[in-house]
Parts: sequence; structure tokens; C-alpha cells
Amino acid sequence: MSTAILTGQPVPGSPLEGDLRSLGFDVRVASDAADAEALLAAVPADQRVAVVDARFVGHVHALRLALTDPRFAAAALPGAVTAKPEARPALTRALRATAETAGAANGVVTLDALPDSLAAAMESGATDVHRPELGTLVATVPADPQTRNEARQAVAAVDDEAVRLRTAVKSRDGFFTTYCISPYSRYIARWCARRGLTPNQVTTASLLTALIAAGCAATGTRGGFVAAGLLLLFSFVLDCTDGQLARYSLQYSTLGAWLDATFDRAKEYAYYAGLALGAANAGGGGDDVWALALGAMVLQTCRHVVDFSFNEANHDASANTSPTAALSDKLDSVGWTVWVRRMIVLPIGERWAMIAVLTALTTPRITLVVLLVGCAFAACYTTAGRVLRSLTRKATRTDRAAGALADLADNGPLASAFAALRPRVSWLRPAPVLAFVGGAGLVGTALANPYGSPVVVAAAALYIALSGLALIMPLKGPLDWLVPPFFRAAEYSTILVLAAKADVNGALPAAFGLVAAVAYHHYDTVYRIKGGAGAPPRRLVRAIGGQEGRILVVALAAALLPATDFPVALTALAVAVALVVLVESIRFWVAAEKQGAPAVHDEGEPA
Repeated sequence: MSTAILTGQPVPGSPLEGDLRSLGFDVRVASDAADAEALLAAVPADQRVAVVDARFVGHVHALRLALTDPRFAAAALPGAVTAKPEARPALTRALRATAETAGAANGVVTLDALPDSLAAAMESGATDVHRPELGTLVATVPADPQTRNEARQAVAAVDDEAVRLRTAVKSRDGFFTTYCISPYSRYIARWCARRGLTPNQVTTASLLTALIAAGCAATGTRGGFVAAGLLLLFSFVLDCTDGQLARYSLQYSTLGAWLDATFDRAKEYAYYAGLALGAANAGGGGDDVWALALGAMVLQTCRHVVDFSFNEANHDASANTSPTAALSDKLDSVGWTVWVRRMIVLPIGERWAMIAVLTALTTPRITLVVLLVGCAFAACYTTAGRVLRSLTRKATRTDRAAGALADLADNGPLASAFAALRPRVSWLRPAPVLAFVGGAGLVGTALANPYGSPVVVAAAALYIALSGLALIMPLKGPLDWLVPPFFRAAEYSTILVLAAKADVNGALPAAFGLVAAVAYHHYDTVYRIKGGAGAPPRRLVRAIGGQEGRILVVALAAALLPATDFPVALTALAVAVALVVLVESIRFWVAAEKQGAPAVHDEGEPA
């Protein structure tokens, strides 16, 4: 239970007390500033507290936005201020200082505009006070009966429930999501909110629906494919609903953001596996479709790493200007170009809709081939634009950004040993060239040689050296954000090529499982960094070998084991990585939630 302290005498006929109680506040009334200070001190330290002017007139949703959003330690709007437990000391100091200042000025401490004075004092004391965008919502403190009547009329003129529903939808989304899903999914979100369902429950329902869809696709029957397409679309509706429910009811959490982002990847990649199994069960080929499914997962994961790395490298850079970015902003002023550019990058809505329709009407092979072509084009388009922005951008990148890129690189102890040569070989630059040459050389060698060739092991050893040398200096160059995507492409593609070269049953499905386990680790790293929790501990990276160590293990397995035993080695490695990573990841996120980590909301990735 949270506590709201009303300052001043309640206004007859005012619904304010009822509004605050409907938002979960226990309402208490302070007769003067000293009384307010005493009431504040009496509230348990682990509770949120709000100070609200009794003359406040406004929409309930305005109060909800300011007083109940769990993402902000302190927030305010005209006539109200709130503080979570971590900001309570700042509120207490502000109340004491405001009372002392008012008393020294005239000997009398009044309650007029006390919440606004408290918010200003907190901000002057270096406390961040969030002030929500209200738009058409009303929040004011009338000074006389006439302005109070005008404010009440303004409240009556705006339907705050309609505003609440509208703002539950992301302001920036893909064409398919905006026009084909959100017009009705917001009402599903409201239905869920009124029945006490949480965003995490809806997220879990979306995952289960997608897994059932993958199972239907795995049957290999036309009826199964049709059912799979329909269920995948319904899973996406629920995927939109969970975020809208979080925004509608302000149920943000660290664990929820992680579940939403992680389950999105699990759903899509499980569906790829279902398509590959469906092709095998339908008698339309097996291993070649597994190769397509694994290729689709590799491409999609590398696209996401490009997104994450670019954003991490540039979001806090100073002097962050670019003619290319200016041109992009100018194109955004032309309405139709906005939607075209959002559609051609195949964001999750367009991508899942395409997959669902193709699954129902064609074959798994055609579905995956079209997906690969579309995602390859989107990857080229987005990456080329970001390279141009980086080359034309005048920016100074921070140590924090360089550290994040180094964490995303996921180098283990072997590559780190070469990175320790920094004083001797610091002239080796630029980092993206080293990463690209090492990765391209490794994958090219694996393609050019038969399964079991020791030359691949030698290429892996050279790749280890170049991976370490790429990080001898902080990653602050204009294109250094390309280093993590190059590493991801090298690791995943090497596993794919070696499994295909083995040419035995089970090799490609085992490779799919290994890449899925490793990709989960990389996504987990991204979400920890985005959530402000930092990268996973180095002991975890060492335990699973780092990206270069895993490549060496796979290359050695291919060189030392007969092809028939290679799937067993890949499966064992996949299980080991998955167990270590999942146990640590789940432990971390559950502990973060229990320890009161800052609530966040992941708006999802553009692709």
C-alpha cells in the first residue's frame, strides 16, 4: 500500500480522495507543513509516498502517470509529487527545507503550492524528478472557484480512458503492427488489466502459443501448416498485448522486460526448428531445410547485434551529428517514406506475418528461402545506412560505450591473452578490419576444405589471435561497433559450415541447438547492458570459453572425430553451454527483481 498526503483542507465535492484510493493510495490529510512532515515520517520506509495539493483538479490517468510509474524514483505534475523508497530522503529534506524557508520568511508555514515547492527543491538538490507528458490530460491547481469550474469542464471534455488506450500503443512501430494488430490488441490489453492479469502472464501465453505453432509446423501436414500460421499470428497479437498491458497499467519490471525480449527470440527460433522438422516429416528434404533454418537464425541474430552495437556505440556520444542522419530526418518528414522504410527492414510484425502466410500457403523450404532473402536485403540496407552515418558523423565516443562493445565482443581467455600484448602491437588498427579478416578467413577456410581438415584448426588459431588483437585498444573508432557483429557471424557461420560439411544425419539440428544456446548468451549480455546491470561476470564468459574458445573446440572436434560422432560433440557442447548460461541468467534476473532493480520497459527491437 502506498500513502498519499493531502495538503490543505479537502474541497467539497472533489473526487480527489476517491481517485487516489482507486490508484492504491491510503489517503491522509495534513493540516500544516509540520503535520505533513510528521505524516511523512510515519509512513514505513519501504513504501511509496505522494504529497498532493487538496485543490488539485485533473484526470485520474494524469495522477496515475505521475504517481504510480515504477520506473522513476521521483515524479511530479502540477499539484502532486511522489517518491519511491530510494527517493524518500530527498523528499524529507525538501519538506524540511521548504518549511524552514517559509517560516523564516513570514513566521507562518502555509500549505499553498507545497507539492510544487517540494518538487522544485528536490530538483535543486540534484534529484531527478520525472515529469510525464500529459498531452490533452488536465492537471492543475485552481486558485479560485471560477478557474476550478473551468478546470472541471476541461476534465469533462477529455476522455482519459481513450487517452490511456491510445498511449498504451507504442508511438513508433511497424506498418503491420500499427494498422493490423494495435487497433484491437489494445482492447485485449484492457480486458486483461480489468481481470488482474499481468504482462508477464501474457508474455508466457504468447510463448506457449508460439511453441504450439512450432509443433503444428513440425507435423508436416497442410493442416498443421495452416494451424501453425494462424497460431503464430495469434502469438504475435499476444506479444503486442503484453507491452500494451504494461503501458496501460504501468506494470513495468526488470524481469518483465527480460522475459519479453528473450521470449521473442525463443519463439521465432523455435518456429524455424518446427519448419525444418515439418519439412523432414513431409518428405520434402531434411538437412537442407535445417541449413536454411540455421542460416535464418544466424542472419537474424547478427542483425540484432548490429542494432545493439550501433546503438551502444552512439547513444551517449558527444557532438553526435551526421549529414546522413539529417537526410534521414528530412525523409521522415515525408509521410509515405516513413512507412516504406519501416517495412523494408522487416521488423518483427512484417516478418512474422510473412512467415505465417508463407507457412500456410507454401512449404517450409520456400518460407525459409524467402525469409533469408528478405532479411539479407534488410540487413544490407540498415547496415549500409549505419556505416554511412558513422563515417560522416563527428562524434566523440565514451569509455562506457567502448566498454559495452568490448563486453558484446565476448572474447574469452585465449583472445584476451593476445589483447594483453597492447604495448607491443598497439599499431594494429583498425579493429573492424582485424575482426573481418579473421572471421572471413576462418569461414572461407571451412568452406574450401573437406570435413576434418586440420587447416580449419590452423585458421581457428589465427582467428583467436586476430580476435584478441582487435581489442588491444578501446573500441572508440567510427566503425568499431562492427566488431561484435563480425565475431557473431564468424562463430555462428563456422558452426553452420562444419555441420553441413559433416554431411551426416543430426549434424545440422545439433548445430542449430548449439547456435541457439550461444545466441541466448549473447542476447542475455545485451539485455543486461541495456538494463544498466552491466555484462555477465567474466567467470561465466571463461566457463563457456568465450566466442573464440568455442570456435576452437568445434574446429578440433571436426578435425579429431569421425563425421558420425560430430553431432554428439555438438550436442554435448550445446547442452553444457545452455545449462551454464541459463542457470546464471535465471539466477541473475530473479535476484535483480527481488532486490528491487529499477523497473524498465523494453520497447522491442526494430528488427
